[in-house]
Amino acid sequence: MRAKEFEAKFDGGEDLSRALDLSKARRPGQEPKRINVDFPEWMVKSLGGEING
Repeated sequence: MRAKEFEAKFDGGEDLSRALDLSKARRPGQEPKRINVDFPEWMVKSLGGEING
């Protein structure tokens, strides 16, 4: 599909999800970064209560 056709369909509110390959989609600058953080024990216990209910 050409860009002009895609744009016209998008502007017309059509569902274009079938025309897109989302398997490799990503948000630039939003890649996760793993970090290590040390928290006091009381904070970890407090967070555990919040997470588990």
